[in-house]
Amino acid sequence: MKVMYPGSFDPITIGHIDLIERCSSMFDEVVVAILMNDEKGGTFNIEERKAMIESSIAHLPNVTVETGDGLTVDLAHNLDCRVLVRGIRAVMDYEYELQHATSNRVLRPEVETLFLVASPKYSYISSSVARTIASYGGDLSGFVPDAVAKVLYEKYNIKK
Repeated sequence: MKVMYPGSFDPITIGHIDLIERCSSMFDEVVVAILMNDEKGGTFNIEERKAMIESSIAHLPNVTVETGDGLTVDLAHNLDCRVLVRGIRAVMDYEYELQHATSNRVLRPEVETLFLVASPKYSYISSSVARTIASYGGDLSGFVPDAVAKVLYEKYNIKK
């Protein structure tokens, strides 16, 4: 089975990578889909995000990275992915994701949404927290891979 893990990944975190690794062991193919989110804006452009993800998941042969805009379910349909995987860290994530999953189901009933609970050791991690820590030159080792930390520090002109 081929699944899609969509997100903005601005930037990818070790929490995202944990979810991708878990999906990689459960499914034949995993497509990490970078979608631009107008509500969130962005620190990195889509090419920078794709490069960070590809370097972070290079050890997973059944995982690919795609980019897109528009509706997530349309991209899933176009890529022949029948399942969207979404990570849940807390109740507020569930409420947000449930609304989107329900809307997606109305738009494309053939595309299911599967919620995976974040590993407890990563449940506090988010891209926005990583960006904030980087902007102040804080230690990112518990938040993002080293290569991503380097890119974040460069983005904020922090010498490390």
